[in-house]
Amino acid sequence: MPPVPDVVTAAADPAPGSPASSDTAAPSAAEPGAAPGPETSPAELDRALSELGDAALGFARMPPRDKASLLRSLLPGLLAAARPQVEASCAAMGLDPRSAASGEAWLAGPYPTLSHVRLLAEALEDIAARGRPRLARGAVRERADGRVEVEVFPARRGDAALHGPVRARALMLPGATRAGVREEQARFYQQRDPEGGVALVLGADDVASVPLREALHKLFVEGRVVALATSPRSAPLGVILERALAPLVSRGLLRFVYGSADMSAYLAAHPAVGEVHVTGSAAAHDALVWGPPGPSQALRRASGERLLQKPISSTLGGVSPVLVMPWLYGGDELWFQARVLASQVVSNASPGSHAAQVLVLPRGFVQRPLLLRLLHRALSAVPPRRPGHPDAEARYAALTAGRAPLERELLDGTPDAPLPRGVVRIGEPGPGELPWTLVAGLSGSDADEPLFSTEPRCGLLSIVEVGSSDPVEFLAAATRFCNDRLRGTLGASIVAHPISAEDPAVGAALERALLELRYGVIAVNQAPAAAHAAVVPPWGAHPSATPADIQSGLGFVHNTAMLGQVEKTILRAPLTTFPRPPSFCDHRRSHVVGERLAACAADPGWGNIACVVSAAMRG
Repeated sequence: MPPVPDVVTAAADPAPGSPASSDTAAPSAAEPGAAPGPETSPAELDRALSELGDAALGFARMPPRDKASLLRSLLPGLLAAARPQVEASCAAMGLDPRSAASGEAWLAGPYPTLSHVRLLAEALEDIAARGRPRLARGAVRERADGRVEVEVFPARRGDAALHGPVRARALMLPGATRAGVREEQARFYQQRDPEGGVALVLGADDVASVPLREALHKLFVEGRVVALATSPRSAPLGVILERALAPLVSRGLLRFVYGSADMSAYLAAHPAVGEVHVTGSAAAHDALVWGPPGPSQALRRASGERLLQKPISSTLGGVSPVLVMPWLYGGDELWFQARVLASQVVSNASPGSHAAQVLVLPRGFVQRPLLLRLLHRALSAVPPRRPGHPDAEARYAALTAGRAPLERELLDGTPDAPLPRGVVRIGEPGPGELPWTLVAGLSGSDADEPLFSTEPRCGLLSIVEVGSSDPVEFLAAATRFCNDRLRGTLGASIVAHPISAEDPAVGAALERALLELRYGVIAVNQAPAAAHAAVVPPWGAHPSATPADIQSGLGFVHNTAMLGQVEKTILRAPLTTFPRPPSFCDHRRSHVVGERLAACAADPGWGNIACVVSAAMRG
């Protein structure tokens, strides 16, 4: 390994047993128990960066239509690699690739990746034809409060058939104008002679498609060639994707590199790298920018003396809340939303940074016992799994230590009494597995509660009560709690009965909460991951973060409409939909729907759409 600069010391670990211990390593650090992946040699690292640098200017100035053709040439290889990618993901998660549970791998990997590639190609074809990606007539509008928003989804034919009645709008930053939105769109492609450059994407996620899609954003939205540093956990997937993306790799536009924390730090500091994008945790970002945890890091942060001076963007983790507005819901409505919630807990055993982690309920909510019983029922139907995060068992032990066991006390309690404090474990885990777990009775005023600052990543959901059964009071209290007590600003969701918005005071309170919640993606009656799957909506943390207080990151990705000046994405869906979404943990044909969605993403003809709908209807 070539001499490594000071930033490498960021890989130092915290005290053993700390809930956040694995998050403080640099993004591509080897994880305990991870299968060894390929190691890129020092000479290969330098050669890869040299080749990227040679290709950077030519790629930056490549005509948009040629870039679109290049993207379309990726679709056959990615589609052919879809099943091997799913099989590798299932092997890592201990799932049968022929089972319905493997639908998670289809929906998290091949489907959104193929969609992303095709939608970027369509956007670049629009730029070639008219200067900017197309927006629907009337998509850019001024709200009653003077803010500007852009309707971004549905955006193409078939979106409604595939995603149901899901709608997404991008809320622009204060001060943005309708004319300014158009001017800022596809900013890179408004330059006459762009210089481009080399971007490093540090992929700390075990879902290899996540850093890959960040790399696609850097390539085709921001005009940089990319070195993609893949974590050891996702190296097998990286090898599959590297072969599938041969048209990019052979032209020197994308390089996959594999190795340790030392390699990542060396690449980040390399003079050939112009900017860095981090996926993973806030601690990983801080270790690169400010150095290893401790007094020196705190001093650098306070003085603004960054170790890594290059431009850095990031999509990081956080503690994602689900707010349930008080209302009298129908039993079928609560059952649907309980499965939305349970599916987020189950998905890949909750390692995803947008999975539900804190359930925020109103004090005195009359349907609290019913909701919790339905949630328990949904989770009980799913066998425990091997967790997706390598530190999950230690993290689980630390986060549940000292909490009393509960069962009937939680499910049979009366709504006028506070939730009892303790832990409900669901299922009979086998070796290497963890039970689905509810931690109840948390206090919103507890400054030292680790579940408010630590991503569990182990199939654990905590429950806290705030405010009152008055919807206006609850939304105000819940907004304060989420903004002030929970760490992270990536995704949040709100369960809201559509009738509630018809009350002027309640409707105004809901709109105020959507405006004031400091999250980059807020979903109403749906998981934030729906925006991730739709690809078009901007995905990222709330822009209130700074390098010194990074929260869940800086910058938006995906965003195939190439919008600038984004504050957040607001996604809305009905309280229930039919047929049940393939993302539901009780969907009987999720794997079939997922495979057909991947084919449809590559070729969205009506015949393929009909095949998806047919499978979904039988789920």
